[in-house]
Amino acid sequence: MMIKPLETKSEMLGKAYVHWKSWQEAYADLLPQEFLKNTYTLERCQDWAVRYPQNILIAVMDDKVVGFACYGSSSQEDLPGAGELYALYVLADYYDQKIGYQLMQAALEKLQSYETVTLWILEGNARAIAFYEKVGFRFDGVKKTVNLGAERTEYRMIFKQKERENG
Repeated sequence: MMIKPLETKSEMLGKAYVHWKSWQEAYADLLPQEFLKNTYTLERCQDWAVRYPQNILIAVMDDKVVGFACYGSSSQEDLPGAGELYALYVLADYYDQKIGYQLMQAALEKLQSYETVTLWILEGNARAIAFYEKVGFRFDGVKKTVNLGAERTEYRMIFKQKERENG
């Protein structure tokens, strides 16, 4: 397995598939099926992958994209100068192989100039919450309402880079 920057059109399409399929798998019980089927489409994910290829790391196994992480500067006004993990997804068939962990470590390395790194997690996404907590992210009490086919709550988690250096 290799972690690398997203570069080629083929990799973009592979990343798009992981993005779409991961939403179908991870959010099947958390979001309306109508939204997942008709709004969060493979075509939409392909468009995003081609239009926004920057700051994306992919996990490749046997020439197949099986996961990705997207990162950058946070736009959260209450945490100026923070970095953010915008997304981290791995295909369900590749769970429990440390791919998510390797993607996370590579993304945190890219975000090393930020003292604090944030992410937003959908309420009820127990598997992802457990993963992020294991890596060292903690809830900070901030939440927001998002519309993903219906109103849902997302919670912010933060990670202090110095904890990574010490641990």
